Amino acid sequence: MDPVIVAGAGPVGLTLALALARRDVPVIVLDEAEAFADSDELRSPRTAVLGPDTVALVERLGYEGIRRDGASWSAWRTVRRRAEVLRVDFGPRDAPLHIAQHRLERGLREALLACGSVRIVAGVRVDAFEQDGPGVTVHTRGAHDTWWRGSFLVGCDGPRSTVRKLAGVRFPGRTAVDRHAVAVIRAELPEPGVALLHRDPPGAPAGQEVTGRPLPDGLWRLDWLLPPQGRLLTSDALVERLRSTLTAWCGSVVPYELVGSADYPVHQRLARRWRRGRVFLAGDAAHLMGALGAQSVEEGLRDAENLSWKLSLAWHDGASRILLNSYEAERRGAVGARLRATDQALPLLRANSAWQTVRHAVLSGSARGQAELLTDSHLGRGSVAASAVYGRSPLALPAPRSGGGKSGPSPLVAGCDTPPGGVVTDVPVTALDGTVGRLRDRLGRGLIVVLVAPGTGVWDSRHWLTAGLMPRLASAVAALPTRAELVVTETYPGATAHSVLLVRPDGRLVTAMVGCRPAELYSYADLARGGPPVPVGSDGEEPGADDGDEGGHGGGPGGAAGTRVSGHTR
Repeated sequence: MDPVIVAGAGPVGLTLALALARRDVPVIVLDEAEAFADSDELRSPRTAVLGPDTVALVERLGYEGIRRDGASWSAWRTVRRRAEVLRVDFGPRDAPLHIAQHRLERGLREALLACGSVRIVAGVRVDAFEQDGPGVTVHTRGAHDTWWRGSFLVGCDGPRSTVRKLAGVRFPGRTAVDRHAVAVIRAELPEPGVALLHRDPPGAPAGQEVTGRPLPDGLWRLDWLLPPQGRLLTSDALVERLRSTLTAWCGSVVPYELVGSADYPVHQRLARRWRRGRVFLAGDAAHLMGALGAQSVEEGLRDAENLSWKLSLAWHDGASRILLNSYEAERRGAVGARLRATDQALPLLRANSAWQTVRHAVLSGSARGQAELLTDSHLGRGSVAASAVYGRSPLALPAPRSGGGKSGPSPLVAGCDTPPGGVVTDVPVTALDGTVGRLRDRLGRGLIVVLVAPGTGVWDSRHWLTAGLMPRLASAVAALPTRAELVVTETYPGATAHSVLLVRPDGRLVTAMVGCRPAELYSYADLARGGPPVPVGSDGEEPGADDGDEGGHGGGPGGAAGTRVSGHTR
């Protein structure tokens, strides 16, 4: 088959290309930039906060130095005036990592250049594409005024995505939901490694909000909430805010170096469709989210993780309509839920009156709830974290019962603290060859079947490989319709002994069962791949499918001659 074409070489495009390359899928990355800046200097205050699962994903893909290039936080503090109203301490396994975006891109690009199946084409811009049964043809202008042939096209080309516009996909939402002034400084501040959100600092107008997030090498990113429709902050006004903030935190203006600054609005937008035949959208091309600390970069990397294993399966073995459509169902649903949660929280958290019940360090239940909601929004917890579960995924529905032709949930589904479609807990596991590691480190290679078997940790693997459920379960795993690995764990939260968990390549739980029933395990594994693949040459999307209000298909599947989309975008 032809390579997968990725438009855009930001963090999302690079991660997607790297994830595909690690699965032996050839990739062409089309990058508008003429060259990549190798400088380690922080030229702009663009940064990303990544959770532990996302950091582990990037490490698995080959960027092993991400923890060195970023700063892991030891805690998060939420303060109002001079009183700490909430503190969250992090352990080594649950600490967020804060990294400058240029360092993230450099590390991903270096890992990508080590893959022989990837070609990065700089200085080109997509201006047209055509689709047909077996693939898509993309035209570029710039350094290469030519056509490129690919099996799929993924638009990772940012908020002004040309691919999205050429596909005729609307991008509705809200403009200037929030507005921030940002400064990156080098200074010695109290509690290095502790991020801080300060509401109503002493001497500041009511409702002012400033966050301080540590970076490596003594750098800090400071964000001030500004009136949405106000004038651009002047350099003098920025320095005044900076000095006032440092005084509130340190008691005086400590020595500092201003490295970079910016003034930017935050938009909330969600593309109507994330798939048009063989054309997909990911990252900022599909969604914009940044209010209340939501991180578009991390959500974009989750897009890449979700889409990469599905495109890989389609490229190697073929894919069903359900599998390819599940990308939009899962990721658009999760991002939409997070945007709705943010929209519901904004009126509460931006109203000054919500904080007026705070007196000294004593909070009413309502005010404490506001502080917790604000903290959860910045850390991706609580109601926002609920969007991390793909609750309506077509790949996580109950598998059909065997016999009788009826469908429905199995009567013997095991209890487990992780819901279907949720991210599995990173427990210690042992592979059949005796290798001991973490479940998170084995993701990305195919399905994982996890047997919960207390006591196996004290025995050599050669003893329990031939005992209990293992022989039958190993035989059942070998017969599954797609690649799978069997591992054993001593315990899993909420699961009883002899529970069997089926985990997707992106770490999402398909189901948990009791004991070994090969037919049921096969049924769930077939569900996880969306059913049998369609014949080669089909795009897997319902012909003529649309969302009802966007006009023409734009780059949807055409007949034998294909569908051509071209034009110039602003």
